[in-house]
Amino acid sequence: MVRKQIYLEERQEARLKRIARGRGISEAEVIRQAIDRQVMGVSVATGRGDPAVWENALRFMRSLAARPRKGRQGRTWKREDAYAERLSRHGRHPA
Repeated sequence: MVRKQIYLEERQEARLKRIARGRGISEAEVIRQAIDRQVMGVSVATGRGDPAVWENALRFMRSLAARPRKGRQGRTWKREDAYAERLSRHGRHPA
């Protein structure tokens, strides 16, 4: 790894600390992940990147689409029940 020193605004530092604490990772790791996301976003937006990676992803998606589908039963729960269960886990009750 290479050591870098950067300047942050106070609001950025507070946000960085909150994100790192919430994810249970170091502030440096949050910064590294943000750089990776930024680089990936730029390469996707500009159409740059490794064509072989895109071809592999496309091949995988096509293989999924070609699989025979098993009989679907549909879901056996209601959205309202899932929401109520989630709230009850946090000591809240739906209105």
